[in-house]
Formats: sequence, C-alpha cells, structure tokens
Amino acid sequence: MRTVKPLPTGRLAGKRIGVLMESDFVEDEIAYYRRRFAEEGAEVRLLTRLWGQPSLTFTGHEHHAPLDVDGDLEGADYHELLQYSALIVPAGSVADRLRFSEDVEQTPPALELLRRAFRIPSLVKAFSCHGLQLLAAAPELIRDRPVTCHNNLAADVRNMGGVYLNQDLVVDRDLVTSRTADHCHLLARTVIERLSVPARSTE
Repeated sequence: MRTVKPLPTGRLAGKRIGVLMESDFVEDEIAYYRRRFAEEGAEVRLLTRLWGQPSLTFTGHEHHAPLDVDGDLEGADYHELLQYSALIVPAGSVADRLRFSEDVEQTPPALELLRRAFRIPSLVKAFSCHGLQLLAAAPELIRDRPVTCHNNLAADVRNMGGVYLNQDLVVDRDLVTSRTADHCHLLARTVIERLSVPARSTE
C-alpha cells in the first residue's frame, strides 16, 4: 500500500490519526482510512508492537497484501498521545494479536496504550468490528458505555459491562464503535466530523 500525502487544505490539516496494526488486517479498511483521512488533511500513523525492530511487515487477511509499519506503540507515552487527535483499532485479527502477552500476568503494551488513551477525553477512540477484543482485560474502559461491535462479539461486550446496541455505528462522546469492517466509511466519517468541530472556548 502506498503512502498517501495529506491534503494541506483539508479540514483536518495538522491533525494526526493513529491506527493500530498487526497481521490479518482487512486491506480495504486500512486503505480506506489512509486515503480518506489524508483527503481531509490528516496524517495517518500506523502503530504496532515492534518487538525491538525498526519496522515490521504485516500481511492482510484476504489478499495477503504486505504492509510495512514502523510506528512504535510502546513509545507512545502521554506526551506522544497528545500529538494524536484519534486512535483507531481496526477490524480483522489486529486486536486479538495485539492483546498477546508473553507473560499472562503482564498487561500487553497495546492495552496499556489504550488505558492511557482513555484518560485523554479530547482523544477520539474508535473501534471497528472485533476491535473491542483488545479491551477484554480492562472492561472498566467501556463499562456502562453504549457500543456496537461484530455480532460474534456482542456477548463478550455485554460480559465486559458494555451496553451493546444493535446498530452499525454508535457514538458515545470520545468513543466511536462500528459493527464490521464494511462500515469503515461510517466510522471514518464520524471521526472526521468530530475532529472538524472547533474546540469550545474556555473563556
């Protein structure tokens, strides 16, 4: 997949959007995010656990398309996260792979990243399809919050304390969730709309 240069005159010019990555991603979904957000002027940064490597190459689920990722999610502390306007956990097996920990008593770095992200209300958190799997070990992050997800994950989300809604898209303040990868256009449009709203004056 080629890198798409952000349009400097777009509504989101100067903003950065992070997309978590691993193998078995949905190629069309990731391609759509990269093009659509760039069209609005946002820089899209792909993030993963690099395991000490400068970059990793992942393959897509359907076409086995390769994608190089050099963004290190383990290095995204609070200062780094404040440089982002939105963080997206996409469909496919991305969330399931990123929740792996070599020590079951240790929290996976990707989940630590999301715990930090949920402490930043101005940062939009978006989850597509099976993305909420990444929060299974931190159910407090979505407890009592309205969400949607893939039909196969609905019972898990209820067990996590989330308020599952049988809808294609659900928005709850800084949390955006969509049912499947086929609804990536709804997720992207909603993220764009939320990031396009001028910040309220504190005066």
